[in-house]
Amino acid sequence: MARRKKGRAVNGWLVLDKPLGRTSTQALGAVKRLFDAQKAGHAGTLDPLATGILPIAFGEATKTVSYAVDGEKAYRFTVTWGNERTTDDTEGEIVASSETRPSVAEIEALLPQFTGEISQVPPQFSAIKVAGNRAYDLARDGEVVELQPRIVNIDDLRLLGAVDANSAIFEAECGKGTYVRAIARDLGRALGCYGHVSELRRLAVGSFTEEEAVSMDELVAAHEEGGAEALDSYLQPVESALEDLTELAVTPSDASELARGKTILLRGRDAPVFTGGFFAMCKGQLVAIGDAEKGQLRPNRVFNLGR
Repeated sequence: MARRKKGRAVNGWLVLDKPLGRTSTQALGAVKRLFDAQKAGHAGTLDPLATGILPIAFGEATKTVSYAVDGEKAYRFTVTWGNERTTDDTEGEIVASSETRPSVAEIEALLPQFTGEISQVPPQFSAIKVAGNRAYDLARDGEVVELQPRIVNIDDLRLLGAVDANSAIFEAECGKGTYVRAIARDLGRALGCYGHVSELRRLAVGSFTEEEAVSMDELVAAHEEGGAEALDSYLQPVESALEDLTELAVTPSDASELARGKTILLRGRDAPVFTGGFFAMCKGQLVAIGDAEKGQLRPNRVFNLGR
């Protein structure tokens, strides 16, 4: 006899505005408890010292987490000049210092070197695995980890302004795997003044933005007033993370075939002709994610959303 799962069968995305001081895992756990959800996961880790967009997937939406993680991200961050730290943020120990401070002109002249495809060495304190261990665990144990540079994509990096001689505010739009702390570290080195991130806020993850974000305080207040069910109004559809895929409407019979993992053939003169990723919808419900080629739709993931 199968053991009954604890919690409610919640499906959808919540765009959480993660508060300062909590790890992403702690924020996820708190939200999952408020929703009394059976299953939940988050898309893209935020450091405890960072705030902002932490998309949380419930139930069937967890099958789409990789699409959200792969999406473009936007950040606003403050770099404090004068010292470099072990963690590349305010928590670490100072490892290098300088009395030099950059001018606005010097900063702006350097920014083109940090846009497009660039080589970046991740911070020592990062979640990258080295011989099966997280780099931050090794670093906390005092080990010096030689992380290899990797190619990341920074679509835009702009200076919003200098707070004072000691710090400046930037915004960045970048792809998967980019570390803002590494941008700050490398800017400081290139400017000859050293630097680290002193404030960091994520503004967007893929299609999820600040405009739709919900604070933890708002969720707690709604839960106190109406219980777990009252929080469902904050959820977005499971397919919200799939903006980079082609949406296809399928018939109930084709939906049934796709839901069983079977490939279907697009028929008729009006059938769309394309190659690449798709998500299939039937009567407003997500059916499957897959790949299309030569008129065939091959499902990779199927969904159980009460058809």
